[in-house]
Parts: sequence; C-alpha cells; structure tokens
Amino acid sequence: MASVLVDLDVESLGPEVRKADKPDFSATRKLYSHVKKTTFAKFVASKKVPPTCENPSLWHCCGQSFKESSSIHKHVANNHASEIHQVTTEMLDVMLHLDQSEEESINEESTDISSWIPDTSHVPEDELIKGPGEVLLYYCYCQLNDPQMICQWQKDLCLKLKLTGKVRVAAEGINGTVGGTKTATNLYIKAMLSHPTLKIMQVQDFKKSEGGAECFSDLKVGVYKEIVPMGVDPDIISYRLAEVKAFVENQSDKDTILLDCRNFYESKIGQFNQCLAPDIRKFSYFPDYVDENLDLFRDKKVLMYCTGGIRCERGSAYLKSKNVCKEVYQLKGGIHKYLEQFPDGFYRGKLFVFDERYAIAFNEDVISECRYCSCPWDRYQLCSTDFCCQLVLSCTTCRERGLTACCPVCQAKEQNRNDIPSNGLSHREECECTMSRPRIPKDTL
Repeated sequence: MASVLVDLDVESLGPEVRKADKPDFSATRKLYSHVKKTTFAKFVASKKVPPTCENPSLWHCCGQSFKESSSIHKHVANNHASEIHQVTTEMLDVMLHLDQSEEESINEESTDISSWIPDTSHVPEDELIKGPGEVLLYYCYCQLNDPQMICQWQKDLCLKLKLTGKVRVAAEGINGTVGGTKTATNLYIKAMLSHPTLKIMQVQDFKKSEGGAECFSDLKVGVYKEIVPMGVDPDIISYRLAEVKAFVENQSDKDTILLDCRNFYESKIGQFNQCLAPDIRKFSYFPDYVDENLDLFRDKKVLMYCTGGIRCERGSAYLKSKNVCKEVYQLKGGIHKYLEQFPDGFYRGKLFVFDERYAIAFNEDVISECRYCSCPWDRYQLCSTDFCCQLVLSCTTCRERGLTACCPVCQAKEQNRNDIPSNGLSHREECECTMSRPRIPKDTL
C-alpha cells in the first residue's frame, strides 16, 4: 500500500529539525504547512532529469540516482530538511509581511455578513434548484474569533444558494457537507475561498461526489465546542499536534498498523486491506479505545485514515500525545481523496457518507453481508422500529419477508406495535445491537 500512498502528497521533515525551531504561527499553521509542502515539491521537481536509455533514473541528487518517487521523497526528507525549513520560513515571513495590513483589516472587519454573500442576480433561479447536482465534503482548522457570525453567514449563504446539509462551526474551525446543484456548489466554494478567515483553504479541500440537495432532509448549521465530536477538549488536545502526512515509508507489516478511525458501521461496508478497524459506535469513544489498547500501538508506526481527514486530525493528535508510537501518519484528504485518485487501489467496498445516500461506490466490491441470510449486501437502511436509530443491512429478499429491523429484539417489537409509548411520542432505545457490543473493545493484531 505504501507505494500507492506515497504519490498522494508529502509533508515530511527529518529529525534534525526540532519543533522548537519552527516559527510559532499558531493562527497560520495550515499556511505554514502549505508553504512547506510547496517548497518540498519544488525542491524535488528541481532534481528531476529527463530519462534516457542509458540512464532511466528520473531524479538526481547528492550524486545519487532515484527511479521511484518514494525514494527521492525519503532522500530529500532525511537529507535536506534544514534547507526546506529555511526556505519555508523565509517565504512565510514574506507572505506574512505582505499580508499584515490585510490581517489588521480582518480583525477590524464589519459584522455585516452580506458582503460575504455572492451576487446571484446573473444566475437564473432554476439553476440553483434544477440540473446536475453534487455533494461537497470539507473541513478547515483555523482560528475563528466569532463562530456565531460565521454560523449566521453559513446559514444565509446556504439558504441563498438553495443548499441543504450539515455545517459545524467552532472556534477551532469549520466542518461541513452540503448538497445542491453544481451551479450552487461552485458559488459556495467561491464564497468560502473568498472569505478572509478561510483564505488558507484551497479548491482541492472540497471533496465532491454525485448527489444534490435531495441527499439531506434539511439544512443544519450550528456552533459547537468541536468541529468533529471527539469528547476531548480541543484546547488540551489540538489538531496542531498532528503532523499532516500522506506519506508512509515502506515498512514491514509487523512495524506498521493501518488504523481506521471511523465507526464500525462505516468500516463494515468498506475498508483498506489488512487494516485495524475498531468496533466502536462513535468517534467520541476513540480516546477511550486508544487508552484501552495502548500496548497495541507501542513502538509501532501508525497510519490513520477516515472519510475526509478531519477525524484523523484530532485522532492522530490524541494518539501522539500518548508518546507510545514510533511515528503517526494520516492519509491526506481521507478515503474520499484517495478513491478519487485510486478507485481500484487498496480500498475495497463502499464509502459510508453521513447523508441519505448512506454510501457511495468507487468499485464493485461488496465486503459486507445481509444481517439475516448472509448474502453479499451493503445497502444500509434505518431499522424499521420507530424508536430505534440503528442502521441495518437487510437484502431485498429478506425485506420482502418482513425482516426490516436491526436485530431480533427490534424485529419482535416491530411485530408488536403495542410496545409503542401510549403518548405517541417516539424515543431512542438501546437494542440488542448495542447492548451486546462492548463499548470499548480490546483488540489484538
């Protein structure tokens, strides 16, 4: 898998550059990260030479020849980190100096959010309602001084563009998935990239998939403590502790763990080959899972992945804070970005998404099975019991037989409608699916 992952993106510095040597740009960490990646890529590109019959090597550096991108990346990371670091800081100093006046204007910016809403007078309203659609998935860690204002801006922006979906805003950044026509989503991306607080975002930060406004029942925008619910105070365990890397050296299976940070029902229908997929129901259980399984990660190199990358930002920071791993990596852009580039790569099955589609397909593999007859099946539906919120894999044949609940307990309740509360109000209830599953599993390799 390393040979495929290596071509995605690289952000790596050798051990001789200490964290203390890096400039303290907490509010512009992602900008520093972007400049460093650009500098690294330009350095590698400068070593590229046209291949010949006598010399098929693609890169030359320090008197050595390299045929594989992984080899030149590793060489530059280990031997030229100081140069990369120096050029990066010099470029960043120039950018911050030129941008100082703009930063000051941002701090004194008017609370009039209408200036951040795009003009759609030239766009026929039908183009915001009808036509080809898509769903966007994105996140951005950045310091938001006024999350409430950003929240209101997002509400107005989405309503103006007829978008549906979910957007979480916090002091640490923004995380969202929205659906609408392609005209509307393109306007949304432009509005996001033009906002002064989110200027560190780039077009490639928005992952796209087929869909539209119909993929969500409504629009939900709110201010939260965290942009991804982990249950750990972001002021204590910050995403800034995680080194964003989409490159992992070619290590033996004994030294490397490929860790799926998602919930069990996500990894059940799709995952990377030979991964460790924790049997947890919520990401907020992940810190407890790490604590319970610390020995599993001791002296290992861990490559973490999730849907779009956001859970890995927090999860890798938490794992690194335990100081038991040799190194911790994360898959840049998550599974979504990986599958866009490698649909026939090492990820098999469907990609679970948190909207009414439940899953999107990049390959034809089916790795899960029907809850009742065990035939290959990976199309989720909600449990038919009114007061259960679990997802169930029940094939067409079994559903026609009335097997539409997530477990026998719920199936019995479905057949006996007298169990519904007399006041007619529905309520959430733990069923056999959750009661029989340990909250925090103890895993082995």
